[in-house]
Amino acid sequence: MSDLFFYGTLRHRPLLQRVLGRALDGVDLIPARLPGHRCAWALDQSGRVQSFPVVEPDRAAAAPGLLARGLGAEDIARLDFYEGGFGYDLLKCPVEPETGAATRARVYIPRPGVWGAGADWSLADWQARWGALALRAAQEVMAYYGRYDAAEVARRFGSIQLRAAAWLAAQARPADRERDLARDVVVERHRHAYLNFFGVEEADLRFRRHDGRLSAPVNRSALMVGQAAVVLPYDPRRDTVLLIEQFRAPVFLAGDPAPWIWEPVAGLVDPGETPEEAAHREAQEEAGLRLKSLEKAGEVYSSTGSSGEYLHLFVGLTDLTHTVRDGGLADEGEDIRSEIISFEALMDGIDRHRYRDMPLVTTALWLARHRDRLRAEG
Repeated sequence: MSDLFFYGTLRHRPLLQRVLGRALDGVDLIPARLPGHRCAWALDQSGRVQSFPVVEPDRAAAAPGLLARGLGAEDIARLDFYEGGFGYDLLKCPVEPETGAATRARVYIPRPGVWGAGADWSLADWQARWGALALRAAQEVMAYYGRYDAAEVARRFGSIQLRAAAWLAAQARPADRERDLARDVVVERHRHAYLNFFGVEEADLRFRRHDGRLSAPVNRSALMVGQAAVVLPYDPRRDTVLLIEQFRAPVFLAGDPAPWIWEPVAGLVDPGETPEEAAHREAQEEAGLRLKSLEKAGEVYSSTGSSGEYLHLFVGLTDLTHTVRDGGLADEGEDIRSEIISFEALMDGIDRHRYRDMPLVTTALWLARHRDRLRAEG
C-alpha cells in the first residue's frame, strides 16, 4: 500500500475511478495540502493553456488536494500509466492532512522545463470546462493500458481529446425518436483496436432489424477521427472561390495515381473550440484569409459505413484578391497551395469529375443553390 497526494484532476473522483478501473472501495481520500507549492494551469512551450494543472514551488503557498491511502500496486501502475507520459515524476514530499499529523506522500511533480505555470488552477473551473472531456478521454487512454507505452499514448493525447470532444458533441445531438438504443443495439464486445493520429474502434454487436428481430452478431470497425470544419471561401462580388491542393496519403494508399487533391479549406475542431472558430482559424492557416462571415451549408458524416468523422460545412464570404502558394502548418506536415477560380470553372470541374473531394462537391452544390442570394446581399 502507498500514500499518494493528488493536487489536480485526480481529485475528481469519477476520473480517479476511471483511471483505477474500479470503485474506490478501500481507498481513503483525506483533504490535505502540499506546503511550499502553488497549483497552476499548465502552459506548453508556446504559452498555450492546457487542460490540466501543474504544481510549482512557492514558499508562500500550499496546494490543496487529497491524500489517498490504501492504493495497491496495480492502482499505482495504472496511475503511472495515466500520468507518466506527460513529464511527471512520482516524488516523496511533505503533506499536511486537515486532520492528523504531517506525513510524507508521493506526488506527481512535473519535470523542470516540461511545462510552464499559468494562473492559479481551480478544480471547480476545470470540472465545469474539462471534466466531461477528461472522463471520456481517460476511457480511451486506459483502454491502452498494458498494450502501449505511456509515452506513446501521451504523444497521441491531443488526438484522443479530439475524439473525446467529438463523442460529447455527438451525445448532445437529438436521439432517434423511433428507437431505444438501450434496447435496439446490444454491444457484446468493444475495444480500441488501434492508436495513432486517428483511432480505430471495433465492436461485436447486434442491432434491431427492420422486421423487429435482433440481428445475428456482426463485427464492425470504424475509423475515429473527430469533428472537422470545412469552409469553401467565396467572393460574391467577383463570383470566385478559393480551392487548396495538397497531397493526400489515403488516396495514394488506395492506389490512385493522382493523390494531389483539390479541396476546400478544412481542419479538425479543437476541444473547447466551436466549428465556426475552427473554420476561421483554418482559413487563416491554410489560405491566409480573413473571412467576413460564414454561411452554414450542412452537417454530415463523411462516410457512415467506415468513419465516425463529422463534418461542419460552411461557405465563407470573403474578398478573394490573392492566393497563398505555401499555406498550412509546417509542424503538421502540411504543404498547401491555393488557387482562385470562377464559380463557372468550379461547376465545370465538378461536371467533368475533376474534383473528387466529397466536401468540395457538397459545398459547391450548396453554393449553386444559394449563389444568387449571396450575390444580391453582397
